[in-house]
Parts: sequence; structure tokens; C-alpha cells
Amino acid sequence: MTAVVSASEEKPVGRSMAEVWIITVGHALTHWYPATFYILLPLIGAEMGLSYGQIGMILTAQYAAGALSNLPGGMLVDSVGRKGLLMAAALFWIGVPYFIMGFSNAYWVLLLCSALIGIGNNLWHPAAIPWLGRRYPERKGLVMAYHGMGGNVGDALAPLAAGALLTSFAWMTWRDVVFMNIVPGVVMATIILWSLGKMTTEPKRADAKPGAKSEQKSMSEVLHALPSLFRNKTLVFLSSSSAFRSMTQNGIMTFLPLYLAKELGYNPWWVGLCMFLLQAAGFIAAPIAGHMSDRVGRRNVIMSSMVMTGLVLAMMFFAGGTPLFVMFVALLGFFLFAIRPVLQAWLLDATPKGLGGTAIGAMFGIQAAGSAIGPFFCGLIADKWGLLATFWFLAFTIILANLLVFFMPQQPGDSGKAA
Repeated sequence: MTAVVSASEEKPVGRSMAEVWIITVGHALTHWYPATFYILLPLIGAEMGLSYGQIGMILTAQYAAGALSNLPGGMLVDSVGRKGLLMAAALFWIGVPYFIMGFSNAYWVLLLCSALIGIGNNLWHPAAIPWLGRRYPERKGLVMAYHGMGGNVGDALAPLAAGALLTSFAWMTWRDVVFMNIVPGVVMATIILWSLGKMTTEPKRADAKPGAKSEQKSMSEVLHALPSLFRNKTLVFLSSSSAFRSMTQNGIMTFLPLYLAKELGYNPWWVGLCMFLLQAAGFIAAPIAGHMSDRVGRRNVIMSSMVMTGLVLAMMFFAGGTPLFVMFVALLGFFLFAIRPVLQAWLLDATPKGLGGTAIGAMFGIQAAGSAIGPFFCGLIADKWGLLATFWFLAFTIILANLLVFFMPQQPGDSGKAA
């Protein structure tokens, strides 16, 4: 299953990071759309008279569709050479359904568009993450962190911008915000298509070593490799742990704005600010965690961050409606979002060459299953016992994520060195 390393992987560690920044900005926009939507959910729910369970189901539809389509999407990525084209298509596909939502008053349209977003989103990560990992193998954890920081920036600035718009302009509705969102995504998709559309991780013929074997696989080769890939214990344990982490993350992203708006009485600006603090802390933590994982090992960083996440969630429950609650929100973001790039780098360490897209697709598919379950169960819990009770449930899910990593067999990726 091992292929000869491509010429692009043998370039010096000090190579230009321009490609990383382009993809990072694109990743920021893939998160900008849903992060804006989280802030709009209380307004949408109030306008349409939705219960907490129905609001949670909107996000559940998105992640359920992603769970079903991520693995096929990853296999498609591994069998298609033009990764830049796939990234541009993914970014466009994510934005358009949100635009359509702005025209609808029907709940079923929200569910359908949310599912379409889940399908489109599966193309981005299997294309971008292995592409970065193979072009920057010695700094895999760090470039995964930069890519993850893009997601944190989108998640942080979008609610802040949406909250500011809705608070500053009395005439503006949630539909106006959704319509405005389409512009930056289309612009960035065009930039990615122009700059990276023809690029792959494969070496040019003139640069290839004599006898070098291409890492590009056909769809039949990818299908043939699937059984051995799913026998990879690292993939199974990391993906399962990541599913519980994503359940925690998306439960928080969905119901924290509702708690701040309904229980604490915050206006959209303050809700957006709190969500900004959550993501900004993750933005700071991601490069630290990624760099440390390259040096001291993936397992050590993940275990430390997950333990702290569980403790902070418990403290949030006891803080209740006090000002300390907002401080714990920022602490939560620092520990919860820091480990996302580390999990991805660890998975790529243990994945055979040429199957990175399929492995990432599998991980994100399993993650999406957890993400789909999280908002739905949080909605049911909130309807029965109140919004604050959801944080006890989310603390339990992060404990399960910890246990899966703790009991995972030692693997070469634990060392943090590029595989």
C-alpha cells in the first residue's frame, strides 16, 4: 500500500506557505456560513414557532447527510486529481443552500437545504486536508492547525458580524444576512479555482523519480483498499473519539446561543460576542496544539485538551447565569477546538499514501453521525429539563471521547513525527 513519496513532499521545510493561506481562507468561509446560521437560529425559531427539538433537527439533517456522503466524497477525492477544483466546488455548494433558505417560509425547505449543505461540505475536508499534509509532511500538525484556524476565524467572526448587523440596523432581518453571505463565498471559490484549480499533489512527469509510482488511485483501487483501511485501529478509534468530540462541539454551537438569548436575555450582539470568544480562544490554541503535537506526540496533546474540556463544561453548569459563565465559554473554546487539527494529523500519519481523502472522508462521516445526534438529543433534553441540562449531557460526551483515546493501542503516529 506504500507509494514512493512525491517530489512535492521532498521540498525544503522552509517552502512558501502561500498555498496554505489560500486554502485556510477558503476553509474560513466554509465555516462562516454555518456559524452565521447558529446566530440566526433563535430568530428563525421565533419567526416559525419552532420547538428546541425542531431547531436541533435542522442541524441534525445537515450532519446526517454528511455522515452518509462523507465516505463516498472522500473516495471521489482520492480518484480525482484536481483537488483545487473540488475545493472550489465545495465552497460554492455550501453557500448556495443558505441563500435559498432566505426565500423560504417552509420548515421542510430548511431541512432539505441543511441536508444539501451537509453533502457539499464533505468535499472540502477530504480534498484540502490530505493535500496539505502531503505537501508539508514535516509540519503536518502545524499546517493542519493553520487550516483549522481558518475554520475558527470563520466561526468567530461570522456570529460577531451577524450580531452587529442585526443589532445596528433595525430594518435588517435574518433573511437579509443570509442573502449577503453568498458574495464572499463566490469570490473565494473563484480565487481558489484560479490559483489552485489545476494543482494536485502529484509530481510533474519531468520531476518524478525514475520508477516512481503515482499516488493517484482509480476508483476501483480505492474500493479494493477499503477493507484494509477499516481494519486500521487508529482510524476506527480516532474517528469514534472525534464523533463524540463533534457531538459536544455542535451541541454547544447550536444551544449555547439559545441559552444566552433565552435564559440570559442577551441581544444578538452579545450572543455574537460570546460565540466570538469561544472561537477566538480556539484560534489561539490551534497552532500551539498543532506545533506541540509535532514535537511531543498527538496522544499527549489530545488527552490533555479533552480532560480540560470536560472540566470546563462542568464548571459552566455550576456557573449558571453568572458572568463566570462567559469566561468559561472562552476557556472551553481554547481546549475544545485545539485538538481538531491534531486528530487530523494523527489520522494522516497512519493512513497509506493515496488514501488520505478516503480516510478523512471516513473520519468526517463518523464525526457527522455524532454531530447529527448531538443537536437532536440536546433539543430533547432542553425541552424536557431546560437548556442548562444540555451542558451535563455534553460533558458526558467529551468523557466518552477521552476514554476512546485513552484505550487506543499505541501507534506510530503517537510520536508526532510525519509518517
